[in-house]
Amino acid sequence: MIIKIAFIQLLPGSNIEANLDIGKKACIEAKEKGADIVLFPEMWSDGYSLPQDETELNKLAIRKDSEFVNEFRNLAAELQMAIGITFLESNDPKPLNSVTFFDRHGNEILHYAKVHTCAFDDEKVLSEGTDFYVTDLDLNGGTVKIGSMICFDREFPESARILMLKGAELILAPNACPLEINRLSALRTRAYENMVAVATCNYPEGHPDCNGRSTLFDGVPWLHNEPGARDMCVFEAPGEPGVYVAELDLDRLRTHRSNDIMGDKYRYPEKYGILSNPDVRDVIGGEFVHW
Repeated sequence: MIIKIAFIQLLPGSNIEANLDIGKKACIEAKEKGADIVLFPEMWSDGYSLPQDETELNKLAIRKDSEFVNEFRNLAAELQMAIGITFLESNDPKPLNSVTFFDRHGNEILHYAKVHTCAFDDEKVLSEGTDFYVTDLDLNGGTVKIGSMICFDREFPESARILMLKGAELILAPNACPLEINRLSALRTRAYENMVAVATCNYPEGHPDCNGRSTLFDGVPWLHNEPGARDMCVFEAPGEPGVYVAELDLDRLRTHRSNDIMGDKYRYPEKYGILSNPDVRDVIGGEFVHW
């Protein structure tokens, strides 16, 4: 099964109404290009604007059942195309950095809030999510198990690992930062070590601290009966704005997952005890050091 993923690598407007209009037109364009799944960059509802003033921040935050989000629910059903829409979500005590996925029937199938918020920077005004989720996405040609992580989640191997352990085949990752060699290498590694495809949608050049280069790593570093390694990056957008569509060969990924040694096949979770101790931050000379 070939899955066509559309990356909405566009500049946002000046307000939520403009972003709704731009986003809906982009989805229509994606459908015309044959997309099965649409992915937006991080926090599309306000163009990744994060006022540090609580009152101003809360003015931008919207509910998961808001008119903005429901417009994309309705559009998914109308276009018969899955849509992952990102937004600043109202929440107590602080807003969330969220994405909601609707299937081609307009059903909400997955809602995820960013776990690893950039609390060292502007995202200190946000609450963090609590878990990672996987679900079946119904497409015309069959189903694929999807999960999501958002931007800085990429830097933590646990994010993609948990999604893999829960069965994810495709990780859909909204983003709002420069996709340079190190971050792209992290995405490549998450795909390689977990035998999953990773699709990342970024804002284009012209948006503060962003550079486009939305990518799809298909999770297949080599092919059975073919010599040598192959480039898992099957798509990389340029820096310019656009609605870009890339193809994922899900059958090829599934064949690789059934034959290869990565993922969960040779893990030793009983030996990783330190990873499950939230109080341990370092080990020096065999002694636990607690903060």
